[in-house]
Amino acid sequence: MAYDQDLEARIDPILSGWKRIERKHMFGGICYLVNGNMFSGLLREFLILRLGEEQSAAALDLPQVKPFDITGRPMKGWVMVAPEGFRSDEELEGWLRRARDFAAALPPK
Repeated sequence: MAYDQDLEARIDPILSGWKRIERKHMFGGICYLVNGNMFSGLLREFLILRLGEEQSAAALDLPQVKPFDITGRPMKGWVMVAPEGFRSDEELEGWLRRARDFAAALPPK
C-alpha cells in the first residue's frame, strides 16, 4: 500500500525539532516512533495515530476519524484521520503532538 508523500513532506518539518523521533518504513507506509514506541504513521491518504483508548474514543466522535482497521479487527487505542481532519498545518501538528505525548509516556523500547 502506498502512502501520501505530500503528507510526509508536511510532517517532516513539524517533527524535525522534536527529540527522540525515529521514522521507519513499515506496513507499506511510513511510521514515526518516539523512544521506540510508534505514535503515528501514514497509510494511503490517512494519518494513523496512537492516542490510547480514552482519547481514541473521543476522537471517533469526529466525522473525519475512524478506527484503525486494516485486518478486520480494529486496533485499540489507534485511529485513522482522513485528510479533512488536518487541512491546516496547525491541525496536523495538533494531532501529531497528541499522539507523540501519549507514546512518550509509555516505557521506552
